[in-house]
Amino acid sequence: MELLKRKILEVGRVEGEGILKVDSFLNHQLDIVLLNEIGREFYRLFKDYEITKILTAEVSGIAIATIAAQYFNVPVVFAKKTLSKNLDRETYEGEVYSYTKDVTYKIRVSKRYLCEEDKLLIIDDFLANGEAVLGLKQIIDSANASLLGVGIVIEKGFQKGGKVLREKGIEVKSLAIVDDMKNGKINFR
Repeated sequence: MELLKRKILEVGRVEGEGILKVDSFLNHQLDIVLLNEIGREFYRLFKDYEITKILTAEVSGIAIATIAAQYFNVPVVFAKKTLSKNLDRETYEGEVYSYTKDVTYKIRVSKRYLCEEDKLLIIDDFLANGEAVLGLKQIIDSANASLLGVGIVIEKGFQKGGKVLREKGIEVKSLAIVDDMKNGKINFR
C-alpha cells in the first residue's frame, strides 16, 4: 500500500535494534484518514472470505480493526490483556510474548463473544515474531471457530513471524513489509 509506505518513510523513526516507531499515526496518535484507507484495503483483500467477526488484541489493534469492521459490517472482538472485575469469568485464553515489552502475558476473550460458527479475520498493527497472532489463534481454536486470515499493517520481514505463520498455513496479508532498517534507513520488500 503506497500511501502507507510513504507515511512510514515520512514520519517513521528507527530506534534501536528492530524498533520502528510509527506512533505519530498508527499506535499512539491516530491518522484517521490513513486508517480509513487501511480499513478499506483490508476489506479489498478479504471481502470474499465471508468474515463474521474481526479479532484483535488490545490496545494498538483496536482502532485499525474498528475502522476495517465498518467495511465488513461485522463486530470487532478484542482480547484483553488484564483481568478485571468486568471481564466474564468464562474466557478463552491465549499466551503472548511481547517483543517490545519483553514480557509474556495472557490474553482473554469472553466465551459469550466467540462461537464455533465464527469465521474470523485477525487484524493487528505489527507482525514481528508472530506471537500476538498465535495467541489469538489459541483463542480461536479453543472456541472451535475458524481463522480465515490475518491482516497486518506493517510486517517486519526481517523477523520470523511472517514465515512462521505462513508455514503453519495461515493466510497473512501485510500492507507494508519492511525488509530491513539498516543505518536508520527503512527498506521495503
